[in-house]
Amino acid sequence: MNEALPKSPTATPAHDRRAAPAVHKVGVLLVNLGTPEGYDPASVRRYLREFLSDPRVIENQGIVWKLVLNGIILPVRPRRKAPDYQKIWNHAKNESPLKTITRAQAEKLAASLARPELVIDWAMRYGEPAIAARLAALTAQGCARIVVLPLYPQYCAATTGTVGDEVFRALTRMRAQPAVRIAAPYYDDATYIEALAASTSAALAQLDFAPEKILASFHGIPQSFVGNGDPYYDQCVETMRCLRGRLGLDEDTLMLTFQSRFGLGKWLEPATITTVEKLAREGVKRLAVITPGFSADCLETLEEIAFENAEIFKHHGGEKFAALPCLNDSEPGMQVIRAMALRELKGWI
Repeated sequence: MNEALPKSPTATPAHDRRAAPAVHKVGVLLVNLGTPEGYDPASVRRYLREFLSDPRVIENQGIVWKLVLNGIILPVRPRRKAPDYQKIWNHAKNESPLKTITRAQAEKLAASLARPELVIDWAMRYGEPAIAARLAALTAQGCARIVVLPLYPQYCAATTGTVGDEVFRALTRMRAQPAVRIAAPYYDDATYIEALAASTSAALAQLDFAPEKILASFHGIPQSFVGNGDPYYDQCVETMRCLRGRLGLDEDTLMLTFQSRFGLGKWLEPATITTVEKLAREGVKRLAVITPGFSADCLETLEEIAFENAEIFKHHGGEKFAALPCLNDSEPGMQVIRAMALRELKGWI
């Protein structure tokens, strides 16, 4: 009688074989506002058209606004703003500083977390790289779960809200949707406040003068947004309450203002530009400005504050003016982004 051949220890009956489980990755997508692809008027016009056609930014998109946008703003404003972009342009990389910094933030976050199941990417709400394209790229790399991290400390419907809109629009076009989390604002987070305090103190220590006043300039929004329930103003106020407490400064020394007014409606006040002029007229000679609502330096900080407001201050009698840098991809800034990413990744990694 023939003996049965011994079974291989690795042999498995065909009906018991199972495919190895797929390794699902988790994506983190950093998102900032956006930028033109060039500093020429045509590039600025394309960017402004997309930006100003968003009903989160301009809520009344009726026929009157479309006439104003296409008949006045787009023919005129790009020619006026193009030289401002050229002034701050990163000519070595042929891109705006906002794009350079956001890329660096994503790269440093990836290096800091350094986990094989994590994929870190970045996108712009307006312009390139587009949110939909980067979500598709993350899913193509096996990301079944994605954290979207809007780089806005304070929530506003026209910033964080419109990122969510665009993410969900992209999801409607996906057959196999990833699970998505959109990170909450971090306006009062201890890591963020500590980073602001540390970076402000370090930047002030580098100045060759001691400022008499410090302005904290946030991007403005129409007062009607707040009246309709937008929490942005209250969150800016809370950021300033926390930061003043951490720095030991009062409201008269560290002042809250709002910049970048657009259009004829009533916007949040006090306005940065009128406050700068008022302080100079009142005899303030030394002024510093911080921009805690911006996670990266951009046109609004590098040109509007550092050039336009500095010129107004000195024209009306001021002598020393400093625009302090945003958190950017500095060590304190990256601590904030890392902390926010890890907060939202809980349960997923």
